[in-house]
Amino acid sequence: MPSFRPRRSALLRVAVPLAAVLAVTGCAAPLADTETAPTRDWSDVLAEADGQTVRLWMYGGDDKGNAYVDDVLAPAAAELGVTLERVPVADTGDAVNRVLSERQADVTDGEVDLVWINGENFATGQQAGAWLCDWTSMLPNMEYVAEDDPLLVTDFGTPVDGCEAPWHKAQFSIVYDSARVPDPPTTVEGLLDHAERNPGRFTYPAPPDFTGSVFVRQVLSAVSGGVDEVPLDFTQEAYDDLSPALFDRLEEVAPSLWRGGETYPQTLEELDQLYADGQVDFTMTYGPATLPDLVADGTFPPTTRVLLLEEGTIGNASFLALPSTSGSRAGAMVVADLALSPEQQLQKARPEVWGQYTVLDLDALPEDVQEGFAALPPSEVVPPYEELSRDADPELGPEWVTAVDEGWRRRIAAG
Repeated sequence: MPSFRPRRSALLRVAVPLAAVLAVTGCAAPLADTETAPTRDWSDVLAEADGQTVRLWMYGGDDKGNAYVDDVLAPAAAELGVTLERVPVADTGDAVNRVLSERQADVTDGEVDLVWINGENFATGQQAGAWLCDWTSMLPNMEYVAEDDPLLVTDFGTPVDGCEAPWHKAQFSIVYDSARVPDPPTTVEGLLDHAERNPGRFTYPAPPDFTGSVFVRQVLSAVSGGVDEVPLDFTQEAYDDLSPALFDRLEEVAPSLWRGGETYPQTLEELDQLYADGQVDFTMTYGPATLPDLVADGTFPPTTRVLLLEEGTIGNASFLALPSTSGSRAGAMVVADLALSPEQQLQKARPEVWGQYTVLDLDALPEDVQEGFAALPPSEVVPPYEELSRDADPELGPEWVTAVDEGWRRRIAAG
């Protein structure tokens, strides 16, 4: 993950053999029985958690995320008697693979106690009964989460069902240099037209890169006539009907992309480097709150701005899942509840700490915490989350991700 220090989160795709489970079976029912947690008094959970060690497996390429867990969350967990150990992985699928291997071997005190996760990785584990479910309702800090928040009740179309605790939100954003693009486009179609009028100045990461993949799905929505025209749940009929227009449009724009569309950045970090070097005028991200830091340290130009699109962009949330093979379940619940606390959510939202968007309902928070969120510094680079997430599009189901990525490989990458 490349030439300058990576600072933005990327929950990476699960390994292909596991993703294939979804393609074959769909998301309607798990492949194995799901284990549910018995309802307990929180005081009993706290007592059992005291002295436990919780291993949190998470993507290790985000320096600020790593520092937040090590320097903020772990010390707070220690005050509750829980030792929190961060286990860095290059791909979240590594954690899922470990859990599934342990489950197959009937391990009851496995190496994974929590996983930072969303999307296909969560759905794959859910299919195989990898996660403990019905435990999040016991977390006291769930009282600050809106029950009807659409980003939190499903995860890329898969019902959460108490099998993972929300951690933070993300909003897909197109980023541009306003000095080089003084009159930016305001729609996805306008962006593609702009690329054709300005050859070589735009590109996107090749799927299955997480961010490149979501960009392609954003184009799918645009060429289909809007988000309401693309069903959240995958069907082959819908894919066969909608995907030709998507790949036709991407083929049309390809010759106008960086290097004539003969090659694509393989990761978001490679695209970021092209942008930082002035080779392209746009980049993209699922973590726009970290952009001011990249501008402040000179990585990105001071004229960096987020492109607000009329149709909105795709939003999602990431979660903490508790494997059914964990031997430190009580400790994992305590850490997940702590991570959800108003104090930790506010700390995590500070740009200098991590700059992640909260999953909490601000109106439900204590007054002092509301004031803390209100006092977060405004930015010239990134509009407030309320503005950025206006008309946010829901994520498509995980089978859409697999199918569109594979279609892109066959139609676009293969030329």
